Amino acid sequence: MTSPDVIRVVIALGGNALLRRGERPDAAVQATHLATAAPALVRMARAHQVVFVHGNGPQVGVLARESAADTALTAPFPLSLLTAATQGLIGALLQAALRDAGLHAPTVTVLTHTLIDPADPAFHTPDKFVGESYDRAHAIELGRRYGWSMAEDGGRWRRVVPSPRPLRVLEIDTIRALAQTGVTVIAGGGGGIPLRGGPGPAALVDAVVDKDYTAALLAREIGADLLLILSDVPGVLDRFGSPMARVIPAMTPLEARDLDLPAGSMRPKVDAAAQFTLATGKPAVIGALEDAEEAVAGRAGTRIQRAG
Repeated sequence: MTSPDVIRVVIALGGNALLRRGERPDAAVQATHLATAAPALVRMARAHQVVFVHGNGPQVGVLARESAADTALTAPFPLSLLTAATQGLIGALLQAALRDAGLHAPTVTVLTHTLIDPADPAFHTPDKFVGESYDRAHAIELGRRYGWSMAEDGGRWRRVVPSPRPLRVLEIDTIRALAQTGVTVIAGGGGGIPLRGGPGPAALVDAVVDKDYTAALLAREIGADLLLILSDVPGVLDRFGSPMARVIPAMTPLEARDLDLPAGSMRPKVDAAAQFTLATGKPAVIGALEDAEEAVAGRAGTRIQRAG
């Protein structure tokens, strides 16, 4: 029988939490970050039913650049298949880090697909950052060479791609069943492999689904008690970008909706957290990877919860 102290937690790990801005995109760098965070993640996995969802922006960007530059290919691999590759890549790194930190219970990475609407307006306004950052001249050159859309991100430039909203996680029954039996699950990597919904057979889509929206959707569908969104920031910041910036400790979903936030980074995290709380009445927390345990305990990060 499950202890009443055990809760079901969906933990969304940002791709930038594994690979920080300005770092070389080496596997060893990402493994080092995971090794640092793994002990706290293992303690949570031992105490609760945990499902991890991870981002893949830096990683899929590296693979996309390599694919575009490979002269042996007739055409670069689509982003959907590169997302599948990052699910295996990051899943393997995360499973190894958890195992090395002492998690001996079963852990599995589930290749995960998400259904999206082909008429989603995101296809007209790509704003999801993927890959490395460049100076403006280099970004213009890459955009011209590969047909990429580029946008400014914190004084540097990165590739932007469509990020449609997920409608359904196709492997949700499998993920739920595994979590219920005590398996630590890694699923929805990179937001899932996007498949076009609607009439006719499902088809892969050249896009990247935001992992925070997928994490919120998955958390609702498996009955999670908490959604924890971890990245390289300590929480949602008031007066972001100014010397007076501070972490907002708590807010309601309506207060979250009214915040002026960057569209391609913090806005999806806050919107996903608010949607989870509105739909379930359960709290969501946004915080830094290194503060994971403190965030669950309510002593770090930004907690989004219903008023009262």
